[in-house]
Amino acid sequence: MQPFLTPDIYFVTGTDTDVGKTVCCQALLQAANKQKLRTLAYKPIAAGCEQTPYGLRNHDAQLLQKTCNLEVAYKWVNPIAFTPAIAPHIAAQLENKPIEQSYISQGLERLKSLESDLIIVEGAGGWRLPLSADETLSDWVATQKLSVILVVGMKLGCLNHAILTYESILNDGLKVVGWIANQVEKNMPFYTLNIEMLKHKINAPMIAEIPYLHNINEQDLSSYVYFNFATNEMI
Repeated sequence: MQPFLTPDIYFVTGTDTDVGKTVCCQALLQAANKQKLRTLAYKPIAAGCEQTPYGLRNHDAQLLQKTCNLEVAYKWVNPIAFTPAIAPHIAAQLENKPIEQSYISQGLERLKSLESDLIIVEGAGGWRLPLSADETLSDWVATQKLSVILVVGMKLGCLNHAILTYESILNDGLKVVGWIANQVEKNMPFYTLNIEMLKHKINAPMIAEIPYLHNINEQDLSSYVYFNFATNEMI
């Protein structure tokens, strides 16, 4: 068997929950697909899943699975699924199913064994999402030494959240390769001035800017991405 190159892997985190990480992951995957890259996605932990004849399914994880251009089973995309839409460590306690970092790592290694060019890993919640009383998802990201893309939900308060998250990622010894402005409020006051401040405070390029959109899951968002994954350069 011929060896293949290790895929580029990016961990996508957000300034908070509900800032549009999945939408941004969708946009990144769509852009990479158009750049003729072989893409995979990994959402290791999902809370807020529905029981189906095939097992628990999370809407966001299904969207990522659909957007990738390499086909894999749902379990490969989302190995840890909980029914209640609550903090995953609380759901794990209620169901007596501890979240093990080793299990998350095994899932990523499984995807890395496939011949892909790019793996987008979507986090859950914000950067310091607890896995237990003593561990966070960011601990796992640091262990894996993954490059990070920060999603900023553009709304009142985003400057503080973005700067604190950015500083926390750097303090963990990781690199923020870029950030995404996702307009979650239709008419955010002084939107442009907020963007300018974020560009000043975050020493990484704004690799995508997604406007407020309706029916966003049904749209091609690749035109809002300014990053070429094949060359690792801005377009």
